[in-house]
Amino acid sequence: MDALRVDTVKHMPIWFWQEFNADIQTYRPDVFIFGEWIYNHPLNERSLEFVNCSGMTILDFGLAMAIRQALGTMDERGFYLVQDVLDLDDHYDSATELITFIDNHDMHRFQSLNSDPGILRLAVTLIMTSRGIPCLYYGTEQYLHDDTNADGNPYGNNDPYNRPMMERWDTESELYRDIRRLSGLRRLNPAVSMGSQWQKHITPDVYCYVRRYRDSLLFVAMNRGEAVTLEAVATELPDGEHKDVMSLENLTAHGGNLHNLHLDRHQIVVISHVGDRVKGQTIVRAQLNGVHTQPGERVVVTGDCPELGNWDTSKAYPLEYINANTWFGEIPFDESVGKAIAYKYALLREGKSPLRENLVCRRWVIASERHR
Repeated sequence: MDALRVDTVKHMPIWFWQEFNADIQTYRPDVFIFGEWIYNHPLNERSLEFVNCSGMTILDFGLAMAIRQALGTMDERGFYLVQDVLDLDDHYDSATELITFIDNHDMHRFQSLNSDPGILRLAVTLIMTSRGIPCLYYGTEQYLHDDTNADGNPYGNNDPYNRPMMERWDTESELYRDIRRLSGLRRLNPAVSMGSQWQKHITPDVYCYVRRYRDSLLFVAMNRGEAVTLEAVATELPDGEHKDVMSLENLTAHGGNLHNLHLDRHQIVVISHVGDRVKGQTIVRAQLNGVHTQPGERVVVTGDCPELGNWDTSKAYPLEYINANTWFGEIPFDESVGKAIAYKYALLREGKSPLRENLVCRRWVIASERHR
């Protein structure tokens, strides 16, 4: 068993979940656990405490409902609804681990809100390329929905109509191919699974953003409305030709921008630029929350081993800025494998002395085999 989904977690006290997760993870440290707290939101203090303190992550209803409004019911605010939720990511300690989705067994299927297959492609691409871990409801990749009206509901699709039997398994449908392609992209490009997210252009109908981790990038543009041409969109991509993984056409970046980017109705552009992956005998993932930094400041890990600079902060290992609450990084170890090391986090400030943590050294025992 690789993962557990825990139902209706808000009905038990948080201390129960802390003990539950501690017991599960003591037995299986690598198991992934997420909870269902219906209609949770980053501004809801109780559900936020659960995400940050329970030991498990959660299904991201805040983002799901924003996507269902922006693309399902075509709310006039459009993609601003999605960005409004993402702008609150610093409320979470690990926003990149939130479970993202567009529908599930407790709500109308997405296509009962909007039956246009082009809009469904936009919604699926959005969760496959945005921060978080996408969770697809069975049958979505087969356009499965039953709009039989139940109990007079204007959308229909109440139980059991949102849970019909599978009627087909078409591996040649456009959406199935999209999901297969984007799943491979998530495995290949660490910016998608671990990186920060930066909005580059937004209107109610058009949404462009960049995912960034180290020197890996992902650029995404999508259009829910009529055809439009964008004079210039910042992408951070290196100059030259880049292949759009959706259309397989080449687009040229110049000065970090795509110029005269034309987006047809419901068109999606996804460009992936993969840098060097972190390599080492053992890789430690380090994350620091709650450090308030200013532009230009950097968080590093310094310690008593070569990989961390032997306490020389100029040679310390840099972490990546994810959002205003989170710095994260993968640290490779070779020489210090199998040893106990001491370390601290430090803040590098332009024109000022480095600021180290004012506490007793933290400690790791670096495993002698590859762990993540």
